[in-house]
Amino acid sequence: MRAAETSVMKTQRIPALSELFRAFFHIGCVSFGGAAGQIAMMHRMLVDEKGWISERDFLSGLNFCTLLPGPEAQQLATYIGWRLHGLKGGVIAGGLFVLPGAVLILLLAQAYALGAGIPAVQGLLLGIKAAVIAIVLEAVLKIGKRALKSGTLKAVAIAAFLAMMMFGVPFPVVIAAAALAGLTIGSEVPASTETTSTSKGITIPWAAAGLCLGLWWLPVLIALLALDPQHLLVEVGLFFSKLAVITFGGAYALLAYLSDQAVARGWVSATQMLDALGFAETTPGPTILVNPFVAFLAGWQRESSAVIAWLAGLMAIWTTFAPSFLWIFVGGPSLDRINANRHLRAALAGISAAVVGIIATVGAKFATLLLFPAAKPLVYGPFQLLAPAGSPDWKAAILTLLALVLSFAMHWPMLRSIAALAIAGFALHFVG
Repeated sequence: MRAAETSVMKTQRIPALSELFRAFFHIGCVSFGGAAGQIAMMHRMLVDEKGWISERDFLSGLNFCTLLPGPEAQQLATYIGWRLHGLKGGVIAGGLFVLPGAVLILLLAQAYALGAGIPAVQGLLLGIKAAVIAIVLEAVLKIGKRALKSGTLKAVAIAAFLAMMMFGVPFPVVIAAAALAGLTIGSEVPASTETTSTSKGITIPWAAAGLCLGLWWLPVLIALLALDPQHLLVEVGLFFSKLAVITFGGAYALLAYLSDQAVARGWVSATQMLDALGFAETTPGPTILVNPFVAFLAGWQRESSAVIAWLAGLMAIWTTFAPSFLWIFVGGPSLDRINANRHLRAALAGISAAVVGIIATVGAKFATLLLFPAAKPLVYGPFQLLAPAGSPDWKAAILTLLALVLSFAMHWPMLRSIAALAIAGFALHFVG
């Protein structure tokens, strides 16, 4: 076994910074398909083809990133860059993984804001919304198959669904309760076998931690000092910084909380949240790029300013992704020790189970709003439920059925399905 590992290590080579730059810029431009597809792409290119990192180190980094809040694929890219070229390599890899998609999502947000009142555009968006319903359902099934390994974990998922769908329990409370549940049922969670702990404790590189923490909060502090504390840019910076710390389970998990908060703050409407997710799904990079799309619309609609809209989008990008560099640069030196911590893995198992219920809540709410545009909250004491009201939208129903057929019966790739449904929605706009 040791001889095999030594042989693998000999085939590895450290790329030049210019090679690292080109590789991750390419990945950033073509990384469609969500976290699973992005991770698979990095594995094929960086482990199988280029041999820059070993299979063991790749899996060790992936295990670590699943323990962290935020976008795990971007964090894995940052980790690989850090392993190859330290802080400089981590910044290059993690930054370029996000940059192409981030630029594109802000351009799409601008186009969306300018064309939102055009009826034909609404037809296209209706098809994209229907595609999103199928994508979210597929995410529930895939994550559920991986995360719900026992009856107790299934109960955690059901409890999370009921708490958010019917009682309006806040997302952070559900996540905290799920982590505690995971610790309580820790005996059901198998220990990690991919890594062995060789360090005697967790080592914190204080200089890197201070630098990352300062850079993370710098734009928020500048906005706070230069503008009113109640200004949108300050609000966006604080909100997405908080979201970056509590978001476990990927972009779909945060959508329930993001949707509730963004609508309550008057940033976007509930249907615009569906549009935002649809656009995030069609761009390369993490699906969590839904954040800057929402922030852009907040600036455009609440402040009626293109400048504030762009600044809000940039603020959301920074405060969403900057924390990921902090987690990687601080946790990387103690990676084996962290991966081997049974308590952390037990807490994550509870959170992962709850995420299934949270994503199911997102899908149920989005589907209700899509099929019944006049849906209203039904409130009775602590009971809160988004209930269908008015006549159903027959065009949305047809498109949703088509989306389910394309995804689950014909197994079309995501981008192909979205394109077909957008065209179908455009065509249906001229019917009736």
